[in-house]
Amino acid sequence: MPRAFVRLSVNIPQTSGLFDYYLPESIQDLVKPGCLVEVPFGKQTVQAIVVERIAEPCVAETRPVLALLDVEPVVTSQQLMLADALAKATFSSPSAFLELMLPPGLRQHADTLYTLLSNFPPSTKPLSPLQEKLIAALKRRGPLRGRQLEASFPRQDWRSAAQALVRRGILLAQPVLPPPSVRPKLIRTVQLACPPQIAQERVKVMGSGAAAQRRKAIVDFLANETMPVAVSWVYAASGGNLADLRNLCEAGLVTLGETEIWRDPLENLSNVAQLPPQLTADQQRVFEQVRDALLCVVEGEPAQPLVLHGVTGSGKTEIYLQAATEALRMGRQVIVLVPEIALTPQTVKRFMERFPGQVGMVHSKLSAGERYDTWRRARAGQLSLIVGARSALFTPLPQLGLIVVDECHEDSYYQSEPPFYHAVRAALLYARLTNSVVLLGSATPPVEMLYQARREGWKLLSLPDRLLAHRQAVQACLVQMGKAFPNSPDDGTAATLPLPPVRVVDMRQELKSGNTSIFSRALINALGGVLAANQQAILYLNRRGSATYVFCRDCGYTLFCPRCNLPLTSHTTGDAATELICHHCNYRRKMPLRCPLCGGTRIRQYGTGTEKVEAVVKSLFPAARTLRWDADTVRAKGAHDIILSHFSNHRADVLIGTQMLAKGLDLPLVTLVGVVLADVGLNLPDFRAAERTFQLLTQVAGRAGRSPLGGEVILQTFNPDHYTIRAAAKYDFDGFYNTELEYRRRIDYPPFSRLVRLEYRHLQSAQAEAAAHVMAQQIANKIKDSVYTSTEIIGPVPCFFSRLNGYYRWQVIVRGSDPLSLLRGIALGDWRVEVDPPNLL
Repeated sequence: MPRAFVRLSVNIPQTSGLFDYYLPESIQDLVKPGCLVEVPFGKQTVQAIVVERIAEPCVAETRPVLALLDVEPVVTSQQLMLADALAKATFSSPSAFLELMLPPGLRQHADTLYTLLSNFPPSTKPLSPLQEKLIAALKRRGPLRGRQLEASFPRQDWRSAAQALVRRGILLAQPVLPPPSVRPKLIRTVQLACPPQIAQERVKVMGSGAAAQRRKAIVDFLANETMPVAVSWVYAASGGNLADLRNLCEAGLVTLGETEIWRDPLENLSNVAQLPPQLTADQQRVFEQVRDALLCVVEGEPAQPLVLHGVTGSGKTEIYLQAATEALRMGRQVIVLVPEIALTPQTVKRFMERFPGQVGMVHSKLSAGERYDTWRRARAGQLSLIVGARSALFTPLPQLGLIVVDECHEDSYYQSEPPFYHAVRAALLYARLTNSVVLLGSATPPVEMLYQARREGWKLLSLPDRLLAHRQAVQACLVQMGKAFPNSPDDGTAATLPLPPVRVVDMRQELKSGNTSIFSRALINALGGVLAANQQAILYLNRRGSATYVFCRDCGYTLFCPRCNLPLTSHTTGDAATELICHHCNYRRKMPLRCPLCGGTRIRQYGTGTEKVEAVVKSLFPAARTLRWDADTVRAKGAHDIILSHFSNHRADVLIGTQMLAKGLDLPLVTLVGVVLADVGLNLPDFRAAERTFQLLTQVAGRAGRSPLGGEVILQTFNPDHYTIRAAAKYDFDGFYNTELEYRRRIDYPPFSRLVRLEYRHLQSAQAEAAAHVMAQQIANKIKDSVYTSTEIIGPVPCFFSRLNGYYRWQVIVRGSDPLSLLRGIALGDWRVEVDPPNLL
């Protein structure tokens, strides 16, 4: 049989390009594009994905594919194209994106196993402290892989120390490829091996006593079952155990077996099938345009992206639901992206009520087994609709027809670690490759997206009115207040509600009048009224902790993280002690009794975080039930769901949190939103700071007044005349858009140019700075000698957060109409390259 050849993408970070291998005869007929295989690569064995079968290789000698890990392709042909397109658009490699398309546990990297030799030769050369620590770790724990050592010795050059020990004959280094750590889950089952009457007669003569009674109970239970039953059910029903089952098996009365079960994170999520409501006139107009786009793609015609600009509470989710219904009716599948894991269960529940048994959920907080099984069910066509965060976009749906991106303005759609990509841009690419409709929804669409949409003729859809909902949820409060639920229009559609009024409080005037509290008098009075009416409030502050920095009042010294050069944030622990924490690298220390610089004892905390807000609420309103929702309270799996469930079921009166609160929550009893400090983030040295602040304020204000109970928003600020604050207070999106667009035009920033951010990190400050200057000079020379004369370099400069996790950071920004083309051909090595990053910090 003639040799067959394949072209592969190897799963090695930072390795670009494709490589040719030959197929052994045993798997020649099984390997298809998209299959996952093992191959030799240098001295290692690595995973690789087959990109294509080829007639002839590009090299004279090829090496063999060692193993086929899955007979079914692990990525679709469109995903192969998407990985290639994303790699070209982001200065990355296709293999980096193909890895994102595999569930964790299935994808594995080649590694090195380090073993301490028992009879290593003596040496007069002393060991370094790091080498001594490595040897001690290997003595204590046995052979360790490189990734285990990386976790044990972060921010230390342990690799050089280990290689030196290998050269001295103290350690042995061996290349290894761990096998996939996930596999189908099997459970033990049991069923009768003979007719029930015979089994029941024979078990009677198998003895007496407790064991015999248990075995009789097992047989009686199985006599009513026609299919194999999980042994756990048998144990629960009969009180039996595995020894009893084995005894019955040896007697020929039962048969033991195994069956696979799906690990479904939605298995225990209760839902009641819901019929779609009558659409309003605005919703109907929007839906008809979405349906027309779906008809286009089904007929093989491309469709322009759809941008749905709807105010908070305007019924965008119902458009998504009915668009999904239409796509499924046409035989297509659907991906719905949400910006936060916190929103996933709430959105999943809505879709499960409309599409029972067809929905899968994908996000990073699921177990490896749950993600693996959801991925396999989607690949097999058993799921028609996937809801999840950013990574859900890479689910291998074979007949994709609709991609919905909810809250498309959110920065959480951007992956801030390599490979860098924005899920919204990836969705636009994927929609073109799969000939799907992409629907981008937001109450505050990004300035750049809206500008692009208008220039390129995308369809702009609008839902300008907030809908009245939640009749049952607020009925008791309406009765208590002596109000009636407003009547709906005669056509059966929902009535509309005004957006809640926004009151701007100038905190400078509060200070002048003697109020030094973090709450204005208006907010205190409003909060008291909400609690008295048995309603709910949300207090928003985009800072965690009880104080944002700690300093010495004698000399002014501020306590910084030794690894990140960021101020340490004060947190109050369960025993009322104070702990200082770095929110980036999680460095922790106790509050010092004396200043490390001058020895003074007047150590003070300054600033406000969510913990302090909660403490002030409890001091003002001791009977108020509070919940805090920030990164500190949602570390555990399921914590998002628990907090949201408690608040939705009115087990708390006040919800205090960070930007998680601004994203799509629908809470009918919330009649007050208080923004404790609207200025947070407004003055950061980033050209998108104003837009980000406007989006957050508009979104968080939209959590109030979503039912007939009404509501209000109190926005506290030290800068009430800033155009962002004024626009947010009036829900003036168009006014903000025009002002911001003109500002961007004057400074020639996106959307009027494109940016590429190059960042270099090193443990030594001088080396990071030197590398930045060398790179900037290389780029400057290329600009001088090329046609890109309008392209500019900003920097090199230290990043705003100049040191993170022990690494010094320097950056070079390249700005122009096509900075990507300019950079092609420049060796970027260890540089982190971000194309059109969401921020420059």
